[in-house]
Amino acid sequence: MDKASKKKLTDFLLNYGIYIVFFLMIVAIIITDPKFVSLNTFTTILTQSSTRCILALGVAGLIVLAGTDLSVGRMVGLGGVLAASLLQAPDFARRIYPNLPSSWGFIALVILGVVLLLALASTVSGVMVATLHMHPFIATLGMQLILYGVCSTYYNQIGGSPIGSLNENFKNIAQGKLIDLGANGSISYLLIYAIIAIGIMWFIWNKTRLGKNMFAVGGNSEAAEVSGVNVTKTIIMVFMMAGICYGFASVLELGRTGSATNNLGVNYELDAISACVVGGVSFNGGVGSIGGVVLGVLLLQVINYGLAFINVDPYLQYIVRGLIILVAVSIDMRKYVKKK
Repeated sequence: MDKASKKKLTDFLLNYGIYIVFFLMIVAIIITDPKFVSLNTFTTILTQSSTRCILALGVAGLIVLAGTDLSVGRMVGLGGVLAASLLQAPDFARRIYPNLPSSWGFIALVILGVVLLLALASTVSGVMVATLHMHPFIATLGMQLILYGVCSTYYNQIGGSPIGSLNENFKNIAQGKLIDLGANGSISYLLIYAIIAIGIMWFIWNKTRLGKNMFAVGGNSEAAEVSGVNVTKTIIMVFMMAGICYGFASVLELGRTGSATNNLGVNYELDAISACVVGGVSFNGGVGSIGGVVLGVLLLQVINYGLAFINVDPYLQYIVRGLIILVAVSIDMRKYVKKK
């Protein structure tokens, strides 16, 4: 093989190596149990991917800024516990707040409140990163601990047991079926929400000044500032946008699962960050696409669901997910070193 052919092969492996690994893993799952290939599997994966996709869309912008967010899972937990405690069924005998209304207007108010709260929490992290020049890892790690402490304290004060028996109208928002396919599953409302979120984020990333500034800051913040970009405002706005995504995802995940504890959302940040990296969003900043993020979410969910489908030990699944992250980041760093 001549040098030109070797270079082409190397470039191909650098660009598509992680997808080759995923393809081989999916083939292995199908060979182990051919029943994996079914319409029911497809619809289940789409449903499970929906809230994860919204979370990944939020954290992706922070990675484009060459940052990250370790508080994602605890954001989901706090939002879920708050919403669950306020949106229990009106006829539930042990309702935490028995005098609260259960109308559609109140449901909308609770959802809006959760979104605003998590947007505020994420904005605080953004302010620390933008104005105090704190590393996003530290800022969001601190926020993660604070949110878990607040959530757990509130959770213990209202009983310390799983919060279920949710308002049926609220549950229908997430569990409702757009198309019922019977034994083959269903196309849920969650998928529609995810598609709307994808469309909105694609527009922001590609058609607005904020999106262009985000990539400029992630690529080279000093050059962006010299070019007239308000770096501080851009960072804070991207963090706030991420918090809005977390807020909506938290209430949708609550509706999907039907109950909440203070451990709701544990490790969700790992899935969101992994999906972004697998989808080509570079930790070096300034590189990424919405399509890549969506592809990353779907691929990871296929693998996660597939491993569970063929009864792989849950602890081994953690090993596989960890290896996927290491391989994806290694390939990303190799691209960066090669360009340098």
